[in-house]
Amino acid sequence: MPRFNDVAWFEIGAADPAAAERFYGDVFGWTVAQDESASTDAAYRVIETGGSRGGLFSTKGEMPDYAVFTVLVEDVEAACRRVEEAGGKVQRPPAVNPVGVTFAHVLDPAGNHFSVFTPPK
Repeated sequence: MPRFNDVAWFEIGAADPAAAERFYGDVFGWTVAQDESASTDAAYRVIETGGSRGGLFSTKGEMPDYAVFTVLVEDVEAACRRVEEAGGKVQRPPAVNPVGVTFAHVLDPAGNHFSVFTPPK
């Protein structure tokens, strides 16, 4: 199982990658850097979460922004508050599914959709 505030590989495409970098840094403490072992394309930088890696791709406005991932968090409601404080929105408020997973769907400031969850207690 990944650690809290961690995901498996993921990718974010953003017309304004600097804004995306600030947002995810503010909410989860993630960092972004060029890593030529992952890609030699300067438009594709690597996000380090502290336990997994993902890519941040500059779409240069040539395609819609996107994000595809789910983040394990300690507290879904607290994560939703941090999302809103950092300029994002809660798209679907926290809910509990039939097997006890608490989750919410959120949007970053660019409108990229992702989700946060906690496993059953």
